[in-house]
Amino acid sequence: MAINEKVVNRRAIEALRAGVPNQDAVRVLGSSQPLLEKRFIERLQSVEQSFADNKQSQGILLAGDFGTGKSHLLEHFKSIALDANFVCSKIVISKETPLSHPLKMYRSAIESATVPGRRGNALNSVAYSLNPRIDGYANLYKYINSPKCDISSRFAATLYLYECAKGDDEIRDRIIRFWAGDPINISELKKYLKEAGEAATYRIDKVTIPELALQRFKFFPQLIRAAGFSGWVLLVDEAELIGKYSIRQRARSYSELARFMGKLENSSIPGLMSVFAITTTFESEVLEQRNDIEKIPAKFGESADPKEALMGSQAVRGMQIIQREKQLLEPLDINKIQETYNKLLSIYNLAYDWPPPNKFTELDKTARIRQHIKRWITEWDIRRFYPEYDPVIESTELKPDLEEDSAIENNDDNETGSISPDI
Repeated sequence: MAINEKVVNRRAIEALRAGVPNQDAVRVLGSSQPLLEKRFIERLQSVEQSFADNKQSQGILLAGDFGTGKSHLLEHFKSIALDANFVCSKIVISKETPLSHPLKMYRSAIESATVPGRRGNALNSVAYSLNPRIDGYANLYKYINSPKCDISSRFAATLYLYECAKGDDEIRDRIIRFWAGDPINISELKKYLKEAGEAATYRIDKVTIPELALQRFKFFPQLIRAAGFSGWVLLVDEAELIGKYSIRQRARSYSELARFMGKLENSSIPGLMSVFAITTTFESEVLEQRNDIEKIPAKFGESADPKEALMGSQAVRGMQIIQREKQLLEPLDINKIQETYNKLLSIYNLAYDWPPPNKFTELDKTARIRQHIKRWITEWDIRRFYPEYDPVIESTELKPDLEEDSAIENNDDNETGSISPDI
């Protein structure tokens, strides 16, 4: 067997041992959710039409208990999307990447983005693939220069500068960094335009930091299509962690969930299709027990501040998605679990040139598939190093803590709606 195949199998085992599935693990184990996979493929096929209709493709909200394979399924979806020529970003909601913060979400999405058949920085790959001779580029140019375009003139100006700056890597790099989320001040942009002889062509308007972040989400799928790719897939894991935020941050998060799922009127992102993963207990523990479903519209929906009232109504839409539109992972029966066991047995053998004993036994029916996999691998590791030892493996179910935690509360400095002096 070629050494690289052995390395691939070892990487798969290490990822499964850690409980963080990667592309190698997905390749060897595949998916046990055929209905959800079919729905995902159908949604992918709608993305091309979303450009023509100027309407966002509907997203998918996956729901399952902790350890039932949500992260594995997202990784499988990523593989499908890349094969279908989509740029793909996978984000894990965390303190560093709160769902309620558009700029941090965008930067994380760009940093994690993968371009089909390419390695390295995704935005560089997309920018270097831009071709003014293809229809997609013409569509991009028409879109950002249209009087009806709802994004800042910065994007039209920077695209023009990028095209004109052939051979000037410094300016091109500066523009790519702006597209990736870095600020660019008005005086700097006007200086570049003046040097290009277009000082009077583009009127650079002021825009708030959050709004500019949302506009980048609209611009990037158009840029992707202009570079010859099918669209943008956003995969968001551990969405239940929004339960740890304060009520205001949770309201913002529900609102953003509805936006990325394509469920808000007058807030469409053509070319983007999103998949979120959340625990099934979130609805009962946060929406019901913490009573978000009533407290949030009462606190924000009837506010005299129009922005607060809008956020409240959008948050209600996000909570309704969690209540009514989540797609439950299919539970694994004994046959599917044994099929997974047999596959894992084979790749462990190939990875370490050591055949584990085939001792598939009656299973704890309350255990999650992640618990089974980690128990099998742990037992084989012990037997491989200590053949005389007969291990007894015990597993304990872990549940995500969804209690509010001020330590992960998002800093609101860039979420006030104020205009930054830098832009």
